[in-house]
Amino acid sequence: MVVHRDLKPENLLLDSNFNVKIADFGLSNVMLDGHFLKTSCGSPNYAAPEVISGKMYAGPEVDVWSCGVILYALLCGSLPFDDGNISNLFKKIKGGIYTLPSHLSAGARDLIPRMLLVDPLKRYTINDIKQHPWFQANLPRYLAIPPEDMAQQARKMDEDILNQVVGLGFDRNHVVKSLEKKVQNKATVTFYLILDNERRATDGYLTGHLVEAPRVIDVAGSSTRVPDNSWASNRSPRFQTERKWALGLQSRAHPREIMNEVLNALKELAVSWKKIGHYNMKCRWFPPIPQHGQGQYLCQNGSSGSLCTSREVQKSHFAVLEGEGIRAENNVVKFEVQLYKTKEDKYLLDLQRVGGSHFLFLDLCASFLAELRVL
Repeated sequence: MVVHRDLKPENLLLDSNFNVKIADFGLSNVMLDGHFLKTSCGSPNYAAPEVISGKMYAGPEVDVWSCGVILYALLCGSLPFDDGNISNLFKKIKGGIYTLPSHLSAGARDLIPRMLLVDPLKRYTINDIKQHPWFQANLPRYLAIPPEDMAQQARKMDEDILNQVVGLGFDRNHVVKSLEKKVQNKATVTFYLILDNERRATDGYLTGHLVEAPRVIDVAGSSTRVPDNSWASNRSPRFQTERKWALGLQSRAHPREIMNEVLNALKELAVSWKKIGHYNMKCRWFPPIPQHGQGQYLCQNGSSGSLCTSREVQKSHFAVLEGEGIRAENNVVKFEVQLYKTKEDKYLLDLQRVGGSHFLFLDLCASFLAELRVL
């Protein structure tokens, strides 16, 4: 995913069909799972408080703030935060100091403040905005019913589009394998761009005049069609049944207590770590080497080839025998541990694999959860 970081009216363009196009991605950046951004950039009048303050941010929340400023400017004809003195401007932004004109509708007066909350954890998300009554009112049909996911369309492996991609100089087998493995590279990006353009040109999805009622999936999983006279009440039922998944381990305990438990568990599993930020660590773990005997493992600290019990496996470092043709560094599992604060005043612990085998990482996570007595 990409965060723009410089959304403003000057960067919103309209094509011949009045479709909005976002331009100028010069300050954008790619959002990586488990990592924050910290660059202060963008136009001051549209920048979020955390951006001008030099604080770390995830990405989407700063674009939501900019969208809130744009919405205010479109409805009010002026900017919510504007001052000739840059110092005073920053004070207004950091304090969320602005006024709402009386001519705004009740819905707009409710939505804008939720998008311009100084606390990014309490600020509205894109999904929150899409579910707001002001956004839902008179919502065009082509926006109410989302298009088919690009990845789902790509599975059909359209031969015409594939030939177009090959015609641009890409190897056919490379394109097919990249699409099957869902690899993001120049070939797959080109395929998706052509696929998107073809879809828009053939079915006129963004023109707002759908000839045929789209297929939707109901709760029972059967495919049905939305009647023309009742699309407003039945649009996008998957939004209504969407579950809120809980990622990582969540706790209401004090962060210091959580990290103490985490470090104790890592110590028991013989994991090495290095602090790289506040409540953020890089970790490294060497997996055990199973021997031919049942329940026996070769311990790294056993220079004479001593064996250790399965319980001792979790408390010792392990090395891979060079004689087996496998290098130890190829089996090391590297990961990061990060503690976040959620909107519900909880703390979320996230483990992200950086390198090493996926299966070994999953084994480590299982042992880690067992040490924390979660499993």
